Amino acid sequence: MAQELATLITRNGGHPILAPALREVPEEPASIRPAVEALLKGDVFAVFFLTGVGARTFLEMAEALGFGEEVLTALRKTMVICRGPKPVAVLRSHGIPITLTAPEPHTVRDLLGTLEECPWDFRGKVVLLQHYGERKEELVAWLEARGARVQEISPYRWALPEDLEPLHHAIWTLVAGEADAVFFTSRPQVVHLFQVAGELNLLDQLKDALNSRVVVAALGPVCTKTLEERGVKPHVVPEHGKLGHLVVALEQFFREKREGVVKQWDISR
Repeated sequence: MAQELATLITRNGGHPILAPALREVPEEPASIRPAVEALLKGDVFAVFFLTGVGARTFLEMAEALGFGEEVLTALRKTMVICRGPKPVAVLRSHGIPITLTAPEPHTVRDLLGTLEECPWDFRGKVVLLQHYGERKEELVAWLEARGARVQEISPYRWALPEDLEPLHHAIWTLVAGEADAVFFTSRPQVVHLFQVAGELNLLDQLKDALNSRVVVAALGPVCTKTLEERGVKPHVVPEHGKLGHLVVALEQFFREKREGVVKQWDISR
């Protein structure tokens, strides 16, 4: 969504600098074969899809294994649970009904809160769980504590970009105080930025810049928590976890700074 975010920034009068901090690395299709076999046998009680990319990649991998249509048919007969709207959109485009979706801001914790209110008995049932980038241990633990036999699927993992030059440039720009603001839209972005800053021996300088000279805008509670764990408190966190809301919230912040309005976002603190 980098180009979409850059367009939104430009429309609001900003000058975006794109600095990719991660890339999706798909796993081999053979890695999901046990999950596909269980699904086709009718052994699966529920399937959890946590991301749109994960859902799409899983279907593509099933197609590569030669079971594309069979998997779609099986999913239409199985309880499908989604974390947010992106996997819902992917699956519905294939005619797959959705049993449950977590409420906003669509975090794993929101999903767990909704599941707590459901009457389903997971004891002894096979559950397929699609991870994204990294293992969602909290969700695995919740399911296993209720007796589910969790079969984990990891269609892709997060890795650093092959070309780190844009990210290096962004770090130097932030440290030098030549950027007014920085957007973070996911936990892996934060993790990778701090990792690369450490490799450049600029970690302390980066933290100082983010806490004193650069407005930090974060999308969602998970991204916010990841920053706070690293000693950075975001100045701008929109109520809704969408890119448009993030851009509008930052524009509002700058407008209030110009007008001298002091609210909960105060970069001078």
